[in-house]
Amino acid sequence: MSHIPRPPFHPLRNGAKAPLPFAAAEYDARLAGLRAIMADAGVDACVLTSMHNIAYYSGFLYCAFGRPYGLVVTPGACVTIAAGIDAGQPWRRSHGEALTYTDWTRDNFWRAVAHVAGTGGVIGVEGDHLTRSAEAALRAFLAPRALVEIHAQTMTQRMHKSPAERALIRQGAQVADIGGEAIRDAIAIGTREIDVAMAGRDAMELEIARRFPDAEYRDTWVWFQSGPNTDGAHNPVTSRRIGAGDILSLNTFPMISGYYTALERTLFAGHVDDASLGVWQANVAAHELGISLIRPGATCSGITAQINDFLAERDLLHYRTFGYGHSFGILSHYYGREAGLELREDIDTVLEPGMVISMEPMLTIPEGQPGAGGYREHDILIVTEDGAENITGFPYGPDHNVIG
Repeated sequence: MSHIPRPPFHPLRNGAKAPLPFAAAEYDARLAGLRAIMADAGVDACVLTSMHNIAYYSGFLYCAFGRPYGLVVTPGACVTIAAGIDAGQPWRRSHGEALTYTDWTRDNFWRAVAHVAGTGGVIGVEGDHLTRSAEAALRAFLAPRALVEIHAQTMTQRMHKSPAERALIRQGAQVADIGGEAIRDAIAIGTREIDVAMAGRDAMELEIARRFPDAEYRDTWVWFQSGPNTDGAHNPVTSRRIGAGDILSLNTFPMISGYYTALERTLFAGHVDDASLGVWQANVAAHELGISLIRPGATCSGITAQINDFLAERDLLHYRTFGYGHSFGILSHYYGREAGLELREDIDTVLEPGMVISMEPMLTIPEGQPGAGGYREHDILIVTEDGAENITGFPYGPDHNVIG
């Protein structure tokens, strides 16, 4: 009986290359930016391991399920390193080449990485993502002369959106609005949160498939919260039924090829009491102030300070629970975060044209107090040469969002 070799890694090209979210020139420009980062840092090869950076530079968004994935970039190569369980998918969905590692021997992933990156060189890594065990394996198989952290530089590169990225984000914002409309139509006294959430999710997935017929579809979701469940921005959906006078929180998150957009709105079921109306109107005013402050040259900390002062004057600042906004791009609730572009006191990043950022103030009034609940509005803005463009269309405030 003939013996079939079981290699540690091999090319696995099955089918034809699939259309990626962006043109080849877009990925070439991103890789040129990365190679400039590498040259400045004296790096011979980058070993990227995060979902967001691998997707940003190659187009491939992996599903780990406990297995390692990587992208090795050198001055002349860009190679996705993926597990055999994915078969030809990584090659079809990657800009550049791909190697598939096998399970036959432990650490075949690192053998494939070393095959592309070489040994004894200066290796760029994502220090905010590489685990201690992965670093140990990297050192064992690549014997690097030095490791250089490049995650901060790649984050800065991702914060500046290309025209193609901004076009995709615009479409995502429009899809989020469509999900919001479906949610608003589904709201009724006695309806469960989960049923309202599914209506919004289904509407967005159908719209994404209509607009992007060549894409992969995954991860689009809704958080629809009612009553005390509105107190946190990331509280999961439950089977709680909507009651008359309940505060509601609508949160739609369409995911398009790894790109996240969002719509978040406060609503009330049937009617809104006076105490709640006062808090809601104050948060809307903070939202509008924040939108007016987003412009090139403004700093994240400076915008934060002005909204803080606004809320402090109204004795509401102690009800604020998190920052006032964040960047957009390749991110989701389990990968990616351009933490250098968040509207917080401790971030001094200067806004520049081409950046995309949200304005999303939130006030949470504890249970038992008048106006109890979580109030949040969320719009997406593209920083322009002389201001900012708001690309969110769903209306906010009491004039529009008292339902029934």
